[in-house]
Amino acid sequence: MSDPTEIPDAEATLAALAERMRAAVAFDAAFVGIYSGGAWIADRLATMIPGEHPVGYIDVSFYRDDYARSGLKGGAKRSELPFDVEGATIVLVDDVLYTGRSVRAAVNELFDYGRPARVELAVLVDRGGRELPVEATYCGSRLAVARGLSIVLAKDGERLRFGVESA
Repeated sequence: MSDPTEIPDAEATLAALAERMRAAVAFDAAFVGIYSGGAWIADRLATMIPGEHPVGYIDVSFYRDDYARSGLKGGAKRSELPFDVEGATIVLVDDVLYTGRSVRAAVNELFDYGRPARVELAVLVDRGGRELPVEATYCGSRLAVARGLSIVLAKDGERLRFGVESA
């Protein structure tokens, strides 16, 4: 996976994800992006999917199951959910689905704000390697990546791009 030609184009992957979601996402579903890549994607999807989609953001730093062991990582942001979570349809958005632990943390935090009627998961890339029983409702691309590597989403202006780093 170290060959950059194997990495999908992030913009094309986002377009594919939006196309898969277009007919299935509720007209009034709220998009909640997991900082930081998921936040970028949630912003973009809200403009690409027909309907009225309020956008919020979650930072799972305090909800991670390794928080007590590794402490708070730098760059923690404030979670912002400017809509009522109670009874809402929520599309949780992340850039890369790997072990499922970030998604678990995001769902835990989301329920601190209220009990949604439904929570769906949209990810740009599913790289496999799950440690928890978490599956994306909507996925832009599936990609096999060696355990020692990480897929990283970066933002150049308004354009998204993927990179691969050693974990």
